[in-house]
Amino acid sequence: MDSFELKPLSRDGIPGAIDKAKQYRLLNEPGTAESICRDILLVDPQHHEGRVLLLLTLTDLFARGITGRYDEALRLTQSFDDEYEKAYYTGIVYERRAKAHHRGSSPASGMIAYEWLGRAMTAFLVAERLRPPGDDKAILRWNSCVRRLREHPDLRPQPEESGTPPLTGE
Repeated sequence: MDSFELKPLSRDGIPGAIDKAKQYRLLNEPGTAESICRDILLVDPQHHEGRVLLLLTLTDLFARGITGRYDEALRLTQSFDDEYEKAYYTGIVYERRAKAHHRGSSPASGMIAYEWLGRAMTAFLVAERLRPPGDDKAILRWNSCVRRLREHPDLRPQPEESGTPPLTGE
């Protein structure tokens, strides 16, 4: 299998590839959508919609594991020139990481998810202040986070330490 090479898309094929990536995301096939996004970015590394779709696809894959995907998604958010987009998509990355943790089965998953939801909400507040007129996406995401916190009592902050040092055997 070493002789197989990736075939580049044509620039004219990018709009159709974008449509296909969106379809595969809707079909809950983020691995295929990720591959298509990477093909688009091989032809045009600065393709804005391709970068946004790759970011969203990486966050779709958080349920299968965060390692590597989180760092790449966060790097993509920082590659946007627009400060609103940076804040909004950073919030998306944090929110989806929170959801991935919340689905986890570790005893502290609710507390970890709570922390990431707080980070997401902070990013959405920044995005709300920077948003263009009529763009309420950050408000919608904020409200989604609030509802999740209200509906899941296991989403809570870590308990504060009492300040009492542990007993030691002397």
